[in-house]
Amino acid sequence: MSNRAVIATQSAPQAIGPYSQGIKVGNTVWISGQIPLIPETMEMVTGDITAEATQVFENLRAVAEAAGGELNDAVKINISLTDLGDFDAVNAVMAAHLSEPFPARACVQVAALPKCARIEVEAILAL
Repeated sequence: MSNRAVIATQSAPQAIGPYSQGIKVGNTVWISGQIPLIPETMEMVTGDITAEATQVFENLRAVAEAAGGELNDAVKINISLTDLGDFDAVNAVMAAHLSEPFPARACVQVAALPKCARIEVEAILAL
């Protein structure tokens, strides 16, 4: 597909599998799921879910900026949590990183995530 552009940045964690950090087609950007990896070290953030979610949203922001946009260009966010008990804390982090009108969103509990992460978030942007 010739109109597809790969989005890559050193400011977000490098892919840990056969995928791109993001793909841009036209004015739409699909950002791969981000877990709380620190880009410089590829180590997981340790601490509470707030620290982990903050790192995830910073990673998403970095990919959005590399695509020529910003996180507020998100039209859809998908959140996976290993414990829906973290729902309120993650909502607070998301609200701190985005402004109204907020994007559409799904939030689901899953059995497990890569690297034993407790949260993974992916986004679709409209630039």
